[in-house]
Amino acid sequence: MSEDQGLEEDDSGAVMRAVGRQIKLWREAAGLRQAELGAAIGYGEELVSAVERARRIPRPEFLDKADEVLGAGGKIAAMKKDVAEARYPKKVRDLARLESEAVELCAYNNSVIQGLLQTEEYARAVFGDRRPAFLEEEVERRVAARLARQAVFDGAPARPVFNFVQCESTLRRPLGGRMVMRRQLARLLEIGRLRNVDLQVLPLSREENSGVDGPFRLLKLKDGTLVGHTEVQLFSRVVANPKETRILDVRYGIIRAQALTPRESLAFIEKVLGET
Repeated sequence: MSEDQGLEEDDSGAVMRAVGRQIKLWREAAGLRQAELGAAIGYGEELVSAVERARRIPRPEFLDKADEVLGAGGKIAAMKKDVAEARYPKKVRDLARLESEAVELCAYNNSVIQGLLQTEEYARAVFGDRRPAFLEEEVERRVAARLARQAVFDGAPARPVFNFVQCESTLRRPLGGRMVMRRQLARLLEIGRLRNVDLQVLPLSREENSGVDGPFRLLKLKDGTLVGHTEVQLFSRVVANPKETRILDVRYGIIRAQALTPRESLAFIEKVLGET
């Protein structure tokens, strides 16, 4: 990914090029320069130029105002849904789609708090610590994508079943500072008390830990298919090979058995919160 663009060379890039061309065509048809359109809709000339060149992703209000000022009759505003989807990296969109189709979702993490469980400020600290550093715009884009995925917890008639196992180290690593971590631990307690969520902690004192190879996820889809997901450094991979998903499934079951029970885990998190 090109960090100065905030866009990946996938279908999102094609969407944004099409959006930029449409805005430019409507602007030129209206006889306006970029600076004049920017002034009319409350944005700077540089942003208008960046949107037209597919260098920046416009917010919904940008599209609404441009549609109104340029007299596009809803044609520019109608692109908001496509733009919203293009706002997130492709791997996040693919993962969000899988999560929305899952009836059961399991995740183990020994690095950071699992993404679906993160508060906004903790997620910002995770992305903000990345080196080489992301531009602020890219940090915000990734935080927004992470928070959008958390919609899987909300309101669906048949909500999926969740199980999370967090290594104790992730509870004690104060990313973002002490107060950010306190609010993150409080968030874990809140989610861990949901009826469709089991949250477990694997203590550092355990002599056996089958998760030392790193974080991974397992998703059971509505048709019974089991899909895994692993991510390390620069690589993100969806695992669909049945032989490999069986290995991950067995491994996850062993990790759960090595961890504290959900009730014990909530008490453990409360203890860590009191110490933080």
